[in-house]
Amino acid sequence: MKTIKDWDPEDRPRERLLANGASALSKAELLAILIGSGTPGKSAVDIMRNILSDYGDSLMSLGKASVQDLMRYDGIGEAKAVTIVAACQLANQRLKENQPKRMRINSSADIAAYFRPRMQDLIVEECHLLLLDQGMAVKGSVLLSRGGIAGTSVDVRCLLREAILGQAVAVVLCHNHPSGRTNPSRDDDNLTRKAAEACQAVGIRLTDHIIFAGNDYYSYMDNGKL
Repeated sequence: MKTIKDWDPEDRPRERLLANGASALSKAELLAILIGSGTPGKSAVDIMRNILSDYGDSLMSLGKASVQDLMRYDGIGEAKAVTIVAACQLANQRLKENQPKRMRINSSADIAAYFRPRMQDLIVEECHLLLLDQGMAVKGSVLLSRGGIAGTSVDVRCLLREAILGQAVAVVLCHNHPSGRTNPSRDDDNLTRKAAEACQAVGIRLTDHIIFAGNDYYSYMDNGKL
């Protein structure tokens, strides 16, 4: 089995990182450093290039892979698969840390920027409630429900309880479509209507309902449906 020391000079990402910095390395080379070794005739870089190719050269897509998915690749055992999954999750956590603590919401793009790190890699559907103060600054967010690949259900009474307990003046609904399609379903439309009516009844404004599908999103407000 090849180790880093056996690689040709141009395939030694560890040494290149030390000489030129991490930004000089490709995604495959950075991941190759983590898995450490390849197989006879195939370096760790080759293995990671192959895996990334199957996931569209996207860390976001790779982040949705399970340990079992990755273990199907030659040269990737449980330990290496866990390392790859952990690396993708670390990248996701870094994005969350970069969010300002008192972020203000001025548009659907701001909402998307807030939720993208936690929503983009999900393989099941989740629905979150964003709590906003009078100045449209983020007070926090609450997970309302988690379901399967096909969908999840939200109790509007639970939504109202969380909004009132969080002393929110305005709220935003956000959920994801693991299918990759942003188009709202009939159930999505019904939830939006019921949530808007319930919030209005207690003096809280439903500002938007965002549907995530990978990097894309759909905004009820932007589309004139709220």
